[in-house]
Amino acid sequence: MSKVLVEVEKERSRQDEKWGEQNHYPSEWLMILLEEVGEANKAALETHFGTVSDDWKKYRKELIHVAAVAVAMVECLDRGIF
Repeated sequence: MSKVLVEVEKERSRQDEKWGEQNHYPSEWLMILLEEVGEANKAALETHFGTVSDDWKKYRKELIHVAAVAVAMVECLDRGIF
């Protein structure tokens, strides 16, 4: 598990470098999260049905993004913005 959490932390850092600190309303965060879930879903479908290579690397990468966005959501809430 620690390897995965390190990857999530690195993705969070990448997101902060790209976008800066993000403070969104919960509904906006959910839209962002679901966009990432949609990308994970697309990667899973493409791999499952063989339209891309039969490895799950893209799917795994998108799951790390999903986890990182969920962490960002909690971080925003913990900042007491709302």
